[in-house]
This record gives sequence, C-alpha cells and structure tokens, in this order.
Amino acid sequence: MTDDYYKEALKLGQKEYNRCVSQGISPCLPVLDDFLSSENTSTGIDLGLVQIPSEFIVGTKTRGRVNAFAPNFMPMLEEGTEFSEKWKRLCDAHLTEGIRDPIKVYEYMNRYYVEEGNKRVSVLKFFDAPTITGNVTRIMPEKTDDPDTELYYELVAFSKYSKINFVEFTKKGSYAELQKLLGKEPAEAWSEDEQKDFTAAYYYFKQAYIQNGGEKLSSTVADAMLSYIKIYGYKDLLNTETSEIKKNLSRMWEDVKLQQDREPIELKTDPSEEKKPSMFSWILPLTNPIPQSVLKVAFIYDGNPDISGWTNEHEEGRLHIEEVFGDKIETKAYPNAMLDDPLKVLEKAVEDGNKVIFTTSPRLLRASLRAAVDHPDVVIMNCSLNKSHRYIRSYYTRMYEVKFILGAIAGSLSETGKLGYVGDYPIFGQIAGINAFALGAQMVNPRAVVQLEWAGVKGAHEAAKALNEKGVHIISSHDTAPFRQDRRSNYGLSYIYKGRNEMLAIPVWKWGVYYEEILHRVFDRTVKSEYESSKKALNYYWGISAGVVDLEYSSELPLATRKLADFIKDGIIHCPSSPFLTPLITQSGELIGEDESALSLEQIINMDYLVENVEGSIPRYEELSPIGKATVDMVGIEQSQDNADAEEKK
Repeated sequence: MTDDYYKEALKLGQKEYNRCVSQGISPCLPVLDDFLSSENTSTGIDLGLVQIPSEFIVGTKTRGRVNAFAPNFMPMLEEGTEFSEKWKRLCDAHLTEGIRDPIKVYEYMNRYYVEEGNKRVSVLKFFDAPTITGNVTRIMPEKTDDPDTELYYELVAFSKYSKINFVEFTKKGSYAELQKLLGKEPAEAWSEDEQKDFTAAYYYFKQAYIQNGGEKLSSTVADAMLSYIKIYGYKDLLNTETSEIKKNLSRMWEDVKLQQDREPIELKTDPSEEKKPSMFSWILPLTNPIPQSVLKVAFIYDGNPDISGWTNEHEEGRLHIEEVFGDKIETKAYPNAMLDDPLKVLEKAVEDGNKVIFTTSPRLLRASLRAAVDHPDVVIMNCSLNKSHRYIRSYYTRMYEVKFILGAIAGSLSETGKLGYVGDYPIFGQIAGINAFALGAQMVNPRAVVQLEWAGVKGAHEAAKALNEKGVHIISSHDTAPFRQDRRSNYGLSYIYKGRNEMLAIPVWKWGVYYEEILHRVFDRTVKSEYESSKKALNYYWGISAGVVDLEYSSELPLATRKLADFIKDGIIHCPSSPFLTPLITQSGELIGEDESALSLEQIINMDYLVENVEGSIPRYEELSPIGKATVDMVGIEQSQDNADAEEKK
C-alpha cells in the first residue's frame, strides 16, 4: 500500500516540477538561508509548539534536501532510494498510529521553512493534513512602509490575542475590523472555545468560497469572509451550513470580487461632469424598460426628526423633493429605525414597494448592505463615506471645504490666536474637517492654534465648556443643530463667553438639493452606465460647487470678514482651490508631500493625523460614547490608531 502511495506522490512531484519548468519558475523548494542572513535567523523569537497551516509550509531552512522535493513538497527521488524507503515508513506510521514528533521550522512573513522534518511534511501534505505540529522560531522583518510588511505586523498583533495564524488579508486595518466584528475589544484575548468556533467557521466558509470559484481571485479567503460577516453577521456564519453559505456568497459575489482591487472605491465628485444616461434601467430590468408612473422613495432614519437635528435636515430634504417632483414620486419616512432591528425596517420599506431607499446614517450601513444584496432590484444608498461595497452607493458632502472657510473666519476674528474645535467622532471625513479648519485659521493668522475636544467623548456642551475653561472662546462645534427647537446651542462657529453664545457662521447641509439631483439621475437613467462602466464601489462626494453644502453668516459678522469668506468660497467653486496644499506638517513633525500640490480626495478622506497647529488627539475607541462606538464601527478611522499604539507597546 505504501509503495502505491509513494508512486502517486512521486507523480504529483514530477507533475509540479514540469509545471514550474514550463512556466519559467524555480522547480525547487525556496530556501530561507538564500534570502535571510544567519544573523537574522539567530535572533528569532521562540513561539514554542504551534499548529501550522500546512499550506503555509513552503520551503526549507537550508539547501540540504532541496532537490529531493518539488515545490509542493512531493518527492522527486525514484523508488528504491534510501529516501523513498524512509518516506514509506513515515507513511505507514501516519496510517497506523499517526506522526507524533513535531517538525522544527522557521517562520518569516507567515510562511514556514523546515529545518527538521521535511519528509514528515511531505507525507502529511500528501494526505491533505490541514495543520502540522511544529516548534516555530519567528523571524521578524524590519519595519518598513511596504504594504506586505505592514499587514504582517497587523497579523502578528492579531494572532497575539486570537491565537489564529491562518487568516490572511490584503488590506490594512482588516485584522482590527475582524476583531471588532466578532464583538471583541482591540486587545481582548480569545477563549479556546472562540478559537475553535472561528476555526470551524473559517474552514466551512473556505469550502463554499472555493466552490464559488474563489481560487481564481487574487484576494484571499479572509477578505471574502470579512465581506460576508459585514453583510450577514458572524452569528449567522456560525449557524449556517456550507451549502447555504455558498448561496449567500453567490448573491454577493461582486462584493467579493471587489476585494481584489487595492483601490476599490470610485469617487463621484461633481454631478455636472458625471451626467450620462443610466440608472433607472438598473432599478427595472431591461425587459421592462417603461418606468412606473409613480416612483416610490423611502427615507430610513436612525432617529426622530422632531428631536434630532441631523434627522430633521434629511426630513426637510424629503419634503423638498416632494415639492420638486410632485406626482412623479411618492415618499415615505421610516423614523427611529435603530430602536429595533433596522433590517426589518428596510424589509418593510421594500415590501411597501419603494424602489429607491435612502438610509441617512452610517449606523444603518450594515442593514442597508444586507437588504441591497437580498433585493438587487432596489437602489439603496447610505449616507456615509469611504465604504467599498458594490451593492450600495454611499453619499456625503465635502464639509471640509466649509470648515476651511470657517477656520479663516475664526482666525481673522481672534486676537489671541486661540481657537476651539468640537469634533463629533473619529470617522472618515471628520479629521479632514478639523485639519481644514486649522489650516484656514493658520492661513490668515500664522499664530493660530486650535484646541480640540470631542463631543463623542464628553458631549458637545461639556466639550465646549472645557475649551472655555482653557480661555478659548471662538469655537467650531456641531455641523447640525442638536435639536430642532434649539438652533443656537453649540452649533456652527460661535463666540462663547460667560454664558453668552453668539453665532458667527453656520454650515448649511442642502440635502434637498442632493436628493433632487440623485432622483433626476434616476429618471434620466444616468447611473446604469456608471454602474456597468465601473467595477468599483461608487461613492458620491459632492461639495460647495455642487450646491449641496454652503455656509451662512451672522448679521453681526464684519463685512470685511464676509468678503474674505466669499473670496475663499469663490476660489473653491471656480478654481478649484484646495485647503490641503502640500507640504503639510503633522503634530509629530512628519512632512506630508513636498511641492505645492493638492492632496487627492482619497488622501483627504483617509486622514488619520492632525496638522501641527492642532492641540489635542484622536480619541481611542474605548473612550467613545455608545453611539460613537456604533458609528465608528461602521465608518471609523481608529483602526490605524489601535494598530500604531499596539506596535509602540511591543
């Protein structure tokens, strides 16, 4: 029997050898000593006994036996040799009592190189053993800006708490995101039961992934699994059989394929430049090209418009489009979706016949994505930024443009140069607003310093009070009035002193204009060609030039200051000019860019640093309020902070 197994293994080795030769690649196992010096390997970290994923065992430590194996670890030496006899004895031991002695390996960049036990690896790989027990010495690479090295350091941090070493992602931040989606704090250890449950779920998912053709993709099983969990949830994955996972994966396969792209998001920045025939034919099949007489449009709110200023702004947008489109549309609002299961609210909106659904909060993103996958004939758009999902579109405004102007106003009015800023949550776009405000102030007053507090940590009132106690009286706070009946409470740019709150200028969200433009694109079929011509996630990110955001001045604001603000706004609309001209200097002294060029929108959205004239820091996840944590879970930038802090503690 073992003779037959060796013959079969030898054929597999020869086949792999010939394949490599025909493709012009090395037909031998990689050798660690060929690309790492003995100095590197002598300073390794002893990890002890580890269950090693057999697919990650890829080479040998030294050149001693390199010609005895093909790159798949199958034998290359003919029968009758001493090598073949030893291989057969190991094969017999495996079949009768199991191979018990651990191998000895070196791990580098999550790939394993065998020092002792090459034949044991060969036999176990032949029998498709998922893991092989080994004593592991880890060789850490030098820290660089190389994406693969950065990802590896994230994996090391993740595996420290999870004890999971077989999950590999292709995008930074994914390990921290997985930890969070599984309900774990950033540095929270996994129990043995949690490790076993995840391992089982991963391998069930892997089977479904391969059955759907996942091996043809350049992304990884883990990339696809993370996308799956975002849509269906981890508990669902734990309780779902492979056949059902396969069906769910097929529904969301475009999202899975999107993970191959290093830059999966396409930003739509100006509606006037993007106008092409399209989107309504995506809503209705081409076999039924005649639009309905009345288009039903739903607005899903996470709060109540009578209490929440943010929700009220969107409600006014809904009323605006009813007035503009008249009997062409029928709208319905669904308030307080977060009080229950938001997915049920979305399902009700679909059941009610709505073909376009706007979900107006990042907290509704996950439910929106699940509903979009389940109902591909409905257009679902979520009010958020920088999310790479193929089945929904996100929309947001370039509020940082307004913040730059407000900063210039604040800097021109301050005699001391001490200014305040109350941030909401550390989410995409928020850091850009803080930095834009600081740079606008610095432009007109080189001595301007911006003190930063966070409403998501202390509450807006307490944050403003803390700034006042530091002697700061010109403060930028909420972009939207906290309550409909109180439009002057910690809102916009204010002068706050001894209980007096004087409004200077306020941001204006024009959601009605936004929704009007989107629905025009629905009726003139603009977005179908967008969707079909792009294989990426589509994010609408419109600004002052699109008329979806603006600012208003107090009558008390000096005329010269208003002229300055209008001059800057005119430059943003017509030049266009950018608040973020390099070089920028961060708090840590790092230089961003060298010549006088504008940062790209992607660089602006993904800012996770504060510029030099900001005093304060980005809060950590555990400091945030419950609503802040829920928002950051969806669109937060804090993952990079967690990773950076974790690395500093090593």
